[in-house]
Formats: sequence, structure tokens, C-alpha cells
Amino acid sequence: MLSERQRMILTAIVDDYIRSAEPVGSRSISKRSDVLFSPATIRNEMADLEELGLLEQPHTSAGRIPSIKGYRYYVDHLIRLGGVKEQDARTMRSFFAEKMMHWEGAVSHAATILSQMTNYTSIVLGPEMFHTTLKHFQLLPLNETSAVAIIVANTGHVEHRNVSIPEGIGMDDIQKIVNLLNDKLTGIPFFRLKAVLHSEVANELSRYVDHCEHIMTMLEQSIEEETEPKVYLSGATNILTQPEFKDVDKVKGILDMLEETPKLMQLFHSLPEGIQVRIGTENALEAINQCSLITATFSADGQALGTIGILGPTRMEYGKVISLLNYLSKDMTQMYSRWYK
Repeated sequence: MLSERQRMILTAIVDDYIRSAEPVGSRSISKRSDVLFSPATIRNEMADLEELGLLEQPHTSAGRIPSIKGYRYYVDHLIRLGGVKEQDARTMRSFFAEKMMHWEGAVSHAATILSQMTNYTSIVLGPEMFHTTLKHFQLLPLNETSAVAIIVANTGHVEHRNVSIPEGIGMDDIQKIVNLLNDKLTGIPFFRLKAVLHSEVANELSRYVDHCEHIMTMLEQSIEEETEPKVYLSGATNILTQPEFKDVDKVKGILDMLEETPKLMQLFHSLPEGIQVRIGTENALEAINQCSLITATFSADGQALGTIGILGPTRMEYGKVISLLNYLSKDMTQMYSRWYK
């Protein structure tokens, strides 16, 4: 349990470091109008906070920076959530006043708005990411060399795609393939279809069907476009503007991850409703162990509508981002109810 003085000093250090990206010293804290302690007193408290694992001291500086544990304490106990700035509120109000042609368009535009307002990377997912699953697969031959793959989702949506039939594949083989796919893929979310196809389906297919490699190519053709989940990204390169990400290899790992939909799914899978803050190593993927991810899931009448995420450095403006996500997620829920009821 921190004393009131320690809480005040930790808050001051986190706030100053978020703003400056420079280690914070006792003298700079003592000059703040809301801190009424001497530099010596502040130094003693900083040393105690460091022992508690809430602060770290870079070896090149006499100042301190927050640790992952320090940020967590700040977010859980010290953060001050203000209202959304009037200019930002006006921007979002004008967005919600304009009816988009599709919900998909609204989701994409929301990602752009968030990245512009925060200068971080925004990631927005619709409910289909996790809730749209394969209900039925059918393969209808047109002739000896081509067929139509029919994909039916649990939502009732149907897609058709022309595929090439490998040489030597007969009707009996096609029926075996269809039965196998329906056995292994029914109920699987679309974003996981490729992974299951290359593991369980490929292993089973190789046991009793010839030309397995060619068949796998055909099956990939049948699901590669229509079943590819849509992730709306905006401001992916904003990470390059942050001073702590001058290391090219570090940034490359983050940018590579943002291009891989299955990895993004790991970050968002099974999130509870409401605002969630994952800081540094609390994130599932090593590529963003020096980042923070703040997410908001939203729904209407028990129907999941999607998830919004903001990815930035651990030195993130937590109060601003949380306030924006609260505002935006509530308004998107209202917008959905207004449009579709």
C-alpha cells in the first residue's frame, strides 16, 4: 500500500515521462505546483518506489522511469479520466451524424479517426472475427477440371468460388474431401480455417486420398479470399514517430505482426466486455512486449458488434485513450441501434 505522498510522486513521474519521454528527476518534480515536497524528500520516496518495483533507473540517467508494474499501478489506482476534448467530440459527433452506407464503412472510418486523434495505431474488428463460423462446405464439379466451392456461414451468408480440380481426382475423391472438410471445419471461426486446414485436415487427407498436395492447393483457393477476416488498421506507421522505437529491428517486429491477421487475433481473442488495458509483457505476443494495448469491446442487445484497440508505447497517454474509447464505443453502439432497428 503506497502512502499518499508516494502516490502523488508516482503520478507525477508517470505524467512527466509520458509527456517528455525523458527520465524524471527529483528536482523537476519539486518544481511542479501540485508537489509540495523538497528534492531530498522526493529522492527518498523515489528510491522506495524503485525498491517496490514501480520505478526503474536507466543506467545513463539519474532520473527514473515507470516500470511495467508502475504503469499498472498508475492505470489501476491513480489515473485521472477527464472528458473528451471538445474538438475531438465534435469530430466524432459529425462522424456519427453521417449515415454510412454500411456498418463496415463505419468501422473502417472509426479506425482512421482514432489513429488521427491519438497518433497511435488503431485496430478495429467487427464481430465476424470471432463469431462467424463455417456451417457447411460443398464442392460441385462443373467438368473434369473445374468446380464451384460453396461456403455457407452460420450467419446464413453464402459465398461461391471457382476452383481448379487437380488431374486424377474423381467424384469419389471429391465426396471424401467434402465429408472430411465438413467434419473438421464445421463450427470453426473463419479466421482459423487456414490453420486447421493445414493441420488436422492435411494430416487426415494424406491417409486416404492421393494427390494430397494438389488438393490442398485447391482447398486454399476455395477459402483464401471470402473467408479472410477483415481487420481495420489505421496509423500502422505511427509507431515510427515514438522516440523509444528508433531500433529498426524492434519496429520491424511490430509492423510484421500488424500484417498477420492470425497473430492479431491472438491479441483480441476472448476479451471481456468493456475497457481492457494490457501493458508491456502482459501482452500475449513478444513483438509488442514494449507496447501497451487498450481495447474496448461493444455490443447491443446481447449481440457482439466488435472490438476497438489502440496500440502504442508503454509511455502511452492512458487517460486520453481510455476516455476516447469509452466515448467511441458507446456512440458506435447507439449508432448501430439507430441504423438497424
